Amino acid sequence: MEKVAIDAHRRTPLSAVRATAGVVMDFARAANGTTRLANLEEYGGFRVKFPEPEHGCEAVTINTGGGMLGGDRYRFDVGAGAGATALVASQSAERVYRALDAPTEVGVTLRVEPGATLFWVPQPTILFSGARLTRRIEANVAGDATLLIAEAVIFGREAHGEDVRAGSLLDNWRIRRDGQLVYADAVRLDGDMHMAMMEKAVANGARACATVLYVAADAEGRRDRAREALGEPAGRAALSAWNGMLVGRFLARDGATLRADIIGLTEHLMRRPMSRVWNV
Repeated sequence: MEKVAIDAHRRTPLSAVRATAGVVMDFARAANGTTRLANLEEYGGFRVKFPEPEHGCEAVTINTGGGMLGGDRYRFDVGAGAGATALVASQSAERVYRALDAPTEVGVTLRVEPGATLFWVPQPTILFSGARLTRRIEANVAGDATLLIAEAVIFGREAHGEDVRAGSLLDNWRIRRDGQLVYADAVRLDGDMHMAMMEKAVANGARACATVLYVAADAEGRRDRAREALGEPAGRAALSAWNGMLVGRFLARDGATLRADIIGLTEHLMRRPMSRVWNV
């Protein structure tokens, strides 16, 4: 699969201080059946740590820069080789700060080969007022492989009285199974995002949202059990399943509520605990 390409920006006086960073990782199944790291490239301030494998192979990305600014460009390319199983999380919620001109650009490419399982579960992204985020997530999943993606966005921290009164979010997902497009989704908000989220047809007052996408041979058959596992969510949630996928949509008044609802569903689908960094 062709890697996500992020176009170079027009040179401005701020170009010299913009970050270009990311991680390239590949996991492989070892002869003894365990999963090992086969390849790792870290650049531009991103690092990866590997906790003790209590529940299998796990990687945690760390942004040593402390946040993302307008004009920064980030790329994450993660592959699970045939038969491998890995979880990738982030050490903390990613913060996207006010952009002066160009948006922050994030590209995610996930590759899941035959018989492999990949859980992509970064902690939520927090948008501050004036943030401009453009993100693209692309994945290619083999027909008998399993992929889970959990991505959440928080529009300002309610406890700090933060309202995102200006900015933009453009979020595009493209998921392919055996090379065929099976899922395409796009979210676009521009301007006063706080007021947009107040609209009943958008989020009806929620300040945080998330999507959990589960692609697997058993996805449709797990819908009812997944609803039982979710129980009565603290926020609002809905699950649907079709075409070998299960999709959960979440809305919440704050990040803590959203986290609790996401963890309940993802742990059920992964059949393992969420990464401990989510509870730090």
